Amino acid sequence: MTSPVLHCLRCGRAAAAGGTRFDGCRACAAEGIGVNTMPPLADLGGVDLAAYRGGPWGLPAALPVSGPPVTLGEGNTPVVRLRRDPEHAQEGRPVGELWLKYEGGNPTGSHKDRAMAVGLAAAVAAGADTVVAASSGNAGAAAAAYAARAGLRCVVFTNEAVPTGLRAQIDALGAERVVHRGTTAERNAEMARAVEERGWYPLTSYSSPSPGGNPYANEGYKSVAYELARDFSGRRIDTVVVPTSRADLLAGIGRGFRELTAAGLIAREPRLVAAEPAASAPYTAALRHPDRADQERTRVADGPTVAFSLGEERPCWQGLDALWRSSGTAMAVADDAIMAEYRRLATEGLIVEPSSAVGVAVARELVGGPDALVVAIGTATGMKGLGD
Repeated sequence: MTSPVLHCLRCGRAAAAGGTRFDGCRACAAEGIGVNTMPPLADLGGVDLAAYRGGPWGLPAALPVSGPPVTLGEGNTPVVRLRRDPEHAQEGRPVGELWLKYEGGNPTGSHKDRAMAVGLAAAVAAGADTVVAASSGNAGAAAAAYAARAGLRCVVFTNEAVPTGLRAQIDALGAERVVHRGTTAERNAEMARAVEERGWYPLTSYSSPSPGGNPYANEGYKSVAYELARDFSGRRIDTVVVPTSRADLLAGIGRGFRELTAAGLIAREPRLVAAEPAASAPYTAALRHPDRADQERTRVADGPTVAFSLGEERPCWQGLDALWRSSGTAMAVADDAIMAEYRRLATEGLIVEPSSAVGVAVARELVGGPDALVVAIGTATGMKGLGD
């Protein structure tokens, strides 16, 4: 496979040609800043969004991989309009629209399917025989499913806190689950040794400071922006709220909107908002600093939260960049508010994981005037955690 040259998004340095370690920009890491190296943005000139069939493979020319797709039918997830606030309805005040982009509708039940479909295609093209992921659940399940589809061996480094349903899903899909009983950093170090010593192909982040996940895989997240632009054609989306940890999804959506804007397919990029649990909110903390150099170097305590799939000590640079470019912000939500939103969504027939409820709780605070249109990304179904 002839792959495009990857460049650091912050300093512009080119990554080593032909490398498959995907551990980000080491020059920026030496400054304590985690930054991914990414391919160039795609040119969407001439694309007809009305004819776009959705998912990463609906616009294969926008992806930095060649060869046959690896797919289970991911993408084209539903957008569901959520009810207006009861207090506003009682007062008779007009309010804007709040929508949920429900990524639980993907084949394994989360947004990770978009990335793993592309990541596995890149792994096949690179000649890999084993792929590896470090995961609290959803990424591991998606990696296992798409590895099985591609006919590759899959190893998932995980921990004891993963819900029973997610563990069962990973096992049923034939992946080898390695349960690590130490810290997340120790788990990631074990994955790093496997990548370095065994040549396994990495699908997720494992370096410190984290630069984000596999740069080819992450391009699959651009399709969320493409679908939103198609589904809300003729309407202006004001704000898109994204549950955020290492910002792979946030940055991917931002790249998709940048491509759409450059091609004249939308008038302007929506404002992006990173939604975080209060116990682990590096982006919220970072944006309190007036100086970007301080924002880049922010570090917070990473505490336990009901939103178990979110959590990071430092912001990944591309997440900050996505917020800067869109004049966005970051907001943190306490665990009690997360669970209140989780229960509220259930009254509308939606069972999401608590990490998804983080995004909706933030989005509710941002629906302003009667013409506002806010979309929250519901990252995963909550069905996998029921019964734990």
